[in-house]
Amino acid sequence: MPKDFQRSRRIEEQIQRLLVDLVRKEVKDPRVGLVTITAVEVSRDLSHAKVFFLPFDSKRPVEEVRTALASAAGFLRIHLKKLLQIRHVPELRFLPDKTIDEAARLSVLINSAVASDARRAADAPPAPGEATDEVDGVDDTDDTDEAGPAP
Repeated sequence: MPKDFQRSRRIEEQIQRLLVDLVRKEVKDPRVGLVTITAVEVSRDLSHAKVFFLPFDSKRPVEEVRTALASAAGFLRIHLKKLLQIRHVPELRFLPDKTIDEAARLSVLINSAVASDARRAADAPPAPGEATDEVDGVDDTDDTDEAGPAP
């Protein structure tokens, strides 16, 4: 089965490259706008393909772009059939790529956890036996050199 896996991976990469060109050059639907095809996942039997996209135009709703791409799916499959030269071109299903949103969400969670830990560390009293600058309740730190203050 490793050979099948390599074949499906190659087909995924080839479909992604071809779809990028086709969407940019051939799809005339104004709802599509500027779109990046970020990934393609093909089923084991090569009958279905999930095409993940990311719209650059933030003015258009993602759902509108998805609908436009879905309506162009048949057109894109016909062109893929000609270019791929395989018997069966997978049915294309367009899905918005949530990777960037998830990365931003995780980044916010990590930053809040780090800030929370820093607040706890600042508020917590030092543990017994922990090294501090105070000896017998008196701060021994002095900002002057032993030779005296700097001129």
